[in-house]
Amino acid sequence: MHLSVKNLSHSFDYPLFHDISFELPPKTSIAVTGVSGSGKSTLLHICSTLLKPNDGEVFFEGKSLYKLSASELINIRRNDVGIIFQSHFLFKGFSAFENIELSSVLTGLPLENELLEKLGISHILKQKPGDISGGQQQRVSIARVLSKRPKIIFADEPTGNLDAATATEVTELLFNYIKNNNAILFLVTHDLNLAKCCDVAYKLENLALKRL
Repeated sequence: MHLSVKNLSHSFDYPLFHDISFELPPKTSIAVTGVSGSGKSTLLHICSTLLKPNDGEVFFEGKSLYKLSASELINIRRNDVGIIFQSHFLFKGFSAFENIELSSVLTGLPLENELLEKLGISHILKQKPGDISGGQQQRVSIARVLSKRPKIIFADEPTGNLDAATATEVTELLFNYIKNNNAILFLVTHDLNLAKCCDVAYKLENLALKRL
């Protein structure tokens, strides 16, 4: 697994970033911080197959992501990429377990009870998202992503709804996952302490990425 970003530029009503490049080899974590509206989440969306950039390229395993066919992109999203959103996007009519089980249905991989125990959600699996807390919903969302065994995890404020102790446990779980599975973690966060736990940490400001 290898992710390479070359000369990315993007804007909406105003420019967000210009000529950004970086490399992410296996077992690497990167954090991007910055004020709201600086383009952090947009950069994550571009790198995770969700948004084509105005200029530049994202290479996934040596292939230019946005030159692939629609079916090739779908396969990458299904099999290789896991995205942890700020909004959990859980299916309200499903139980917590059924939300997580979707990963198993898509990939054919068995669910790991140990993962559910580590995330502290074994006791809420029969409940629906509306009946559990925001922090529990976040952990269900993380369990659904990790159950896919993705090669690269994109996480947008993954600990934002968690208390300090749980946030530490979840962060350690994500870091251990990438080391044990030869994977990559791309993290967007406002938490500078969390950012500095990554192998590489940047701040997105004045259209550029600057090392912390």
